[in-house]
Amino acid sequence: MFKPDFTLFIANRYLFSKKSHNAINIISIISAIGVCVGTMALIVVLSVFNGFEHLAGSLLNSFDSDLKIMAVKGKTFDASKAVFNEIRKMPELHYYSEIIEENALLKYNDKQCIATIKGTDQQFINNSGIDTMLTEGDAILVKDSIPYAIVGQGIANNLGVNTNDFFSPLMVYIPKRGITLNTVNMDDAFRFKSLSPSSVFAIQQDFDAKYVLVPLSFVRDLLNYTTQASSIEIGLNNSVNGEQTKEQIANLLGSDFKIQNRYEQHETIYKIMRTEKWAVFFILAFILVIATFNVIGSLTMLIIEKQKDISILRSMGANRSSIRKLFLTEGLLISFIGAVIGLLLGYLICYLQDKFGIIKLQGSGSFVVDYYPIKLKLIDFINVIFAVTIVGFLSSWYSVTKLIKKEFSIRLTT
Repeated sequence: MFKPDFTLFIANRYLFSKKSHNAINIISIISAIGVCVGTMALIVVLSVFNGFEHLAGSLLNSFDSDLKIMAVKGKTFDASKAVFNEIRKMPELHYYSEIIEENALLKYNDKQCIATIKGTDQQFINNSGIDTMLTEGDAILVKDSIPYAIVGQGIANNLGVNTNDFFSPLMVYIPKRGITLNTVNMDDAFRFKSLSPSSVFAIQQDFDAKYVLVPLSFVRDLLNYTTQASSIEIGLNNSVNGEQTKEQIANLLGSDFKIQNRYEQHETIYKIMRTEKWAVFFILAFILVIATFNVIGSLTMLIIEKQKDISILRSMGANRSSIRKLFLTEGLLISFIGAVIGLLLGYLICYLQDKFGIIKLQGSGSFVVDYYPIKLKLIDFINVIFAVTIVGFLSSWYSVTKLIKKEFSIRLTT
């Protein structure tokens, strides 16, 4: 039996020494290159998916709060109850904002569209991060007792909103409750108020074409509400355990309310992104399996060339298991070298893309970034190393076991 270090020494000599048939050297190099390219592709693609997921999360976080409280039944609830005052005073909270969302008809000059108006307060605007997503104007809801609107980019484009035009108000129409729409006299069926657009935000297409942010009092007045709210959005202090705080609030509110964190507010989006990421991972891993066929070919030709060496090793006391371990180590070395180089190249490509934005996004003028975003994660490197190791081991083990078994069978019969 060989000691592990001696087995590695012989495998290393076989790998780097010049063979009598130059084709074996070429196939070994091609094998390492195949593993290298597959590993590099896995790192780059997974990092790009991480980048898009991180970007989407940061954009969604600009519009959504850490926790969102909603009634299980009904569209609105009374936000003046004592339990909500108790929640408002919790030290874990960074901000507490009552929200009302309602569909409305918007008119600006001679254009109109349907949108969702979100009544909120300046505290939410200043702390949610939406003030960092403006394309024009200032994030103002109320100034000198005058209400203003923060309009989504898609709605602003549809209506032709000009934040510098103070003489063209944005008209907001909401159907009166309990009144049947009258197409002859629309004013009898709608309540309406006007306000001026102060700014335009661009976060994500679904939000930009749907929402207009207005003062909470403006919406309550339109709907004849006093203390009603459709939700309460809460921002937490940085050092706070979000899940623990969520559980505390849930215990206070009971079963009549549901509390959602950021992930739960857009659970479908996050699940789709992660499913796509791992689907691509397995597709590239399958391509890596195909690339390791070169390792099988390289080991096959090496075993054929080293028949005399195998006979010498047998005469020195090596058994089938020792010979198999020797060539298995040879196959793992090829995979390991390709994997290490692939990891380094993948990291280098991701670093350069992250720092310099070398590869641009097609039609990026309408997107929030001009180049493919990148985010490196240690877990991806671990998963890729694990995948390459498993694939390299299985391919090497299969080919070596079959060939060595056949070689020993031939030797024993002759």
